[in-house]
Amino acid sequence: MTDQLKKILLGEQGLVVIFLVAFALVSALVPNFLTDRNMLGLLQSVVTVGIVACTMMFCLAARDFDLSVGSIVAFAGMVAVMASNATGSILLGLLAAIASGAFVGFINGVVIAKFRINALITTLATMQIVRGFALIASDGRAVGINSPDFYQLALSKLLGIPTPIWVLAALFGIFGFVLNRTVFGKNTLAIGGNPEASRLAGVNVDRTRIWIFALQGVVCGIAGILLASRITSGQPNAAVGLELSVISACVLGGVSLAGGRATMSGVIVGVLIMGIAENAMNLLNIPAFYQYIVRGVILLLAVLLDNLRSSALGRR
Repeated sequence: MTDQLKKILLGEQGLVVIFLVAFALVSALVPNFLTDRNMLGLLQSVVTVGIVACTMMFCLAARDFDLSVGSIVAFAGMVAVMASNATGSILLGLLAAIASGAFVGFINGVVIAKFRINALITTLATMQIVRGFALIASDGRAVGINSPDFYQLALSKLLGIPTPIWVLAALFGIFGFVLNRTVFGKNTLAIGGNPEASRLAGVNVDRTRIWIFALQGVVCGIAGILLASRITSGQPNAAVGLELSVISACVLGGVSLAGGRATMSGVIVGVLIMGIAENAMNLLNIPAFYQYIVRGVILLLAVLLDNLRSSALGRR
């Protein structure tokens, strides 16, 4: 295999090929996969992972990680439900959830950027702390939703398509534009490529990293709201392991763990590949215990693909 062919297969074209092959195989082998109901269900199932992946892409592209996203999603969902119940206002509940997510993300960014603590350790600590707050606030139990209107956030449809899917599509578009068409997006990729060179070129590296984590928190707040609406309660134990699915989807989509490389189109393909795998396992009634093994294998394959891409592009 020539070097040029390797670059093609491991680039965006290769991602599309992998996606089309996976889609074709699952369509042929899994009963009822291509039904309209299942296609909508597949898209709804990737909403949470897809929303969080929009900004995890920026974290990874800047050579950082955020392992706290699952805990923030659960915490934000709890805040949305509890604030809505307490005030009688769904709008206040939504704003409180987004603000709480942004606050946690901001704290992550400040600790990482200003105190120079490794992102992996910082967000691992935050993951435990925020999950603990969610459990304490709810006494470890699910919190029911008082207003039926809260359910409509996940149940409502526009042109026959559930609202959460439209939200996901909008965020894909917004953050794809931010990555490709704004100074912030270009600075993020530059920081991931070479932080010191970016600093010497006049990029405010610390401020950019803080903004990245703050945006990650905002997006987790949105994901937490939609998840709470879909499962009809605030669950302190929701979204456990979400961070691994999100990172797997991003890396499958071509986001480099070494930083400096990311595309929104690749992330979308990575999210869909993860969704197809989960959907196929559910349709085939594969036991949950075995599904953990499959997720782990996908994560390993994602990291292997990242290494191959980096070698093919001459980055290592």
